[in-house]
Amino acid sequence: MSDNNILSRPDPVSLWQAFGYWLKLGFISFGGPAGQISMMHQELVERRRWISENRFLHALNYTMVLPGPEAQQLATYIGWLMHGIRGGVIAGFLFVFPSLFILIALTWIYLAYGELPVVAGILYGIKPAVTAIVVFAAYRIGSRALKNEVLWIMALAALVAIAWFKVPFPYIVFSAGIIGYIGAHVAPDKFKAGGHHGDGRGSYGPAIIDDDTPIPEHARFKWSRVITISAIGLLLWATAMGILYKLYGWEGVLTQMGWFFTKAALLTIGGAYAVLPYVYQGGVDTYHWLSATQMIDGLALGETTPGPLIMVVAFVGFVGGWTKEIYGSGMLPLAGIVAASVVTFFTFLPSFLFILVGGPAVEATRHDVKFTAPLTGITAAVVGVILNLALFFGYHVLWPKGFDGSFEWFSLIVGILAFVALIQFKLGIVTVIGGSAVLGLAYSLVMLYFT
Repeated sequence: MSDNNILSRPDPVSLWQAFGYWLKLGFISFGGPAGQISMMHQELVERRRWISENRFLHALNYTMVLPGPEAQQLATYIGWLMHGIRGGVIAGFLFVFPSLFILIALTWIYLAYGELPVVAGILYGIKPAVTAIVVFAAYRIGSRALKNEVLWIMALAALVAIAWFKVPFPYIVFSAGIIGYIGAHVAPDKFKAGGHHGDGRGSYGPAIIDDDTPIPEHARFKWSRVITISAIGLLLWATAMGILYKLYGWEGVLTQMGWFFTKAALLTIGGAYAVLPYVYQGGVDTYHWLSATQMIDGLALGETTPGPLIMVVAFVGFVGGWTKEIYGSGMLPLAGIVAASVVTFFTFLPSFLFILVGGPAVEATRHDVKFTAPLTGITAAVVGVILNLALFFGYHVLWPKGFDGSFEWFSLIVGILAFVALIQFKLGIVTVIGGSAVLGLAYSLVMLYFT
């Protein structure tokens, strides 16, 4: 540690310098939340020293108790801490926009050329890999979150509730939160939040925002600031909904997407995998914006693009706008682009508000078990929900035509290989997806040659 004593504090970073980094991050942030958080840690804590280890983990703790994609919110928070509201908006927007742009292009290709053998073969290999990734996500979250028998029971109860009794996801989240709140008073030891990301004792030298750096003025809690930012956020939401209602009516596809994904944004505690069952229930079963197979394909595309995995909602929006032909059969691409943009706006607006409004308030209560226990209960239930998602994907991948159809042995093999690669060899998600795509393409071309 002695080397740290001779390191000087980095020079202050301008807003334009930060803009350059956040833009770069938006294009290279592969690997899901864990990979994105690790990438930011290596760059901002270890190399550039914009923020200290403890302050970084402090910010990360904020995002873990809020609905929404934690990596995007972490970027928003650090940008906000460094440069105020402008910095937070820039960091959060640039974390999402490149992903939206790339996903729109890929979805367009998927809908227009998805039946081509090359595209179909690649997707054939990716689908079982995605199933393995979801199983791995359940394992990773479960091993971290299910610390005692009470939380295990809650996870199994959530699995049974959503798989067998078709209980809507919001009810499961609400019930788990209530159980956690009651548990904080009855058996607080069973609902203590674990230290998921280390204790922050590492040091890489003095940082611009160091452990002893005072909280900047714009990050202090003030009721006037809470009311102002909340009012602006609600006004943005109401204006957007009002325009959609005026143009398309309440039953219009875009209006319903705005309302549905507003609710989805408030239920993403536990990350994208946790809210996907809710998106599936709405997008496939209720509104029929896309099919079950397309939902799996969308997650496959989402896994292979930078940005938060919850950006799969842009795929849902694009396919829904295209399928419903909201601007007529001659303007399908425009319908997809508009719908994807609408969905993205309503999904991420709450994330910005949670950081800009609630950050200081969440910090003030982060060590109080009365506030963390509901999250612990919800996280346990989320494990069961994710397992149900894995079962759903596994069924559609292994029996694409139902149990009466043929069993896809090759998909099973690819899924097993992908899971082993993730858990045993600790390969990255992009690497696993790429390898599975190659296997799927090769197998499809061989089968096509011999038929």
